[in-house]
Amino acid sequence: MDENEALTGQGAENAQGEHPNNQTMESLLESESMSVELPQVGEIRKGTIASIGANQILISVGAKSEGVVAGRELEQLTPEERAELKVGQEVNVFVLNPEDQNGNVVLSFKRAQEEMSWENVEKMIVDETVIDTKIIGFNKGGLIVAVGNLRGFVPSSQISSSRRAQSSGDTPEQRWQKMVGQAISVRIIEVDRERRRLILSERSTNTESRSSMKDRVISELEEGKVYTGKVTSLADFGAFVNINGADGLVHLSELSWERLTHPKEILEVGQEVKVKVINVDREKKRIGLSMRALQDDPWKNRVEKYSVGQLVEGTITRLTKFGAFARLEGDIEGLIHISELSENRVEHPKEVLKEGETKTLRVIRIDGEQHRVGLSLRKVDSAAFADKDFKMLTQEFREQDEEAQPEEVQPSEESLPVPDEEKKSE
Repeated sequence: MDENEALTGQGAENAQGEHPNNQTMESLLESESMSVELPQVGEIRKGTIASIGANQILISVGAKSEGVVAGRELEQLTPEERAELKVGQEVNVFVLNPEDQNGNVVLSFKRAQEEMSWENVEKMIVDETVIDTKIIGFNKGGLIVAVGNLRGFVPSSQISSSRRAQSSGDTPEQRWQKMVGQAISVRIIEVDRERRRLILSERSTNTESRSSMKDRVISELEEGKVYTGKVTSLADFGAFVNINGADGLVHLSELSWERLTHPKEILEVGQEVKVKVINVDREKKRIGLSMRALQDDPWKNRVEKYSVGQLVEGTITRLTKFGAFARLEGDIEGLIHISELSENRVEHPKEVLKEGETKTLRVIRIDGEQHRVGLSLRKVDSAAFADKDFKMLTQEFREQDEEAQPEEVQPSEESLPVPDEEKKSE
């Protein structure tokens, strides 16, 4: 090694202030740190009980530190439930707080059980499961029954005629009290997880051979055809509509072109609606329906005024690691991908843009099927669009001139000059 090589090697080591081996070790530690999936609020995780104390239970959930079940959450456990817990046991826990003021992950047993119960009833409504359970209470509107760890409500209109025949009296106690403890078979007709609302029906389990009826209807259904049906149940993810005796699912995204959070915003059980069959899975006995397919797409009408290459004004609404969203006139939202922000490398859109500011952007893509508009900031001054910009500018000037031109005033008969012959006759 000559003197220059020696100096170059030394400079390479000192330029970073550390030896390359140290860099490799730091990179390794960083990659290991990144591989740890940190808990998120509302997440359900499988964990292993590490220790059980009088005031807290520590659970390993794959985070950098163990999670803790303590305080009010611990007090909610019955002595029987606490006695069943053992060190090393695998349990499901709900993440209440990924990091409290002491740096602990705060967990809950009860919330995990509850959330899993809601997931279970959502599956039951899809599978049209008949649930055998017991009546545990009542109110003035009907019966209350247990569904796993949840309480479901059977409105009086959904109680079977034979059971209603047994009820008599003027008060709820007189009508329903004697039924508490009785067995009952029900189907789920509405799930609203946000409001903790679970509506059940006894009547819907008494129809003859639902399975054979569904087989017959599925064999007769035609994809693309429009049918009239009745809404039988509602869930967070969509609505079930009965067509000729078989239930099909209108997914939340197929209810309307407008953004909905729950089907109850536009539908109610018993309502008659028109639906289009978009999918029939005869093997799984599932019917996919759409109400949106029978409606005009308002997005396509709003986007008609835009064309690829056009310059537009957009207000920045959101910044994400992969780009920025901008709202155009007509409430059309477009994406400026991070690669379209600048000719120079950008690590995050916040280096170039701020939320709320208005920018001139260029439309570079319109996807009518996916409802997506692609925008570019770096191509605003692109020479590739110079000819298009000139033509559009010329068109704008022409339209402005036409608007500024005064209308030609037609002279009235009174203001017209009088011919000489008429003057003489006068």
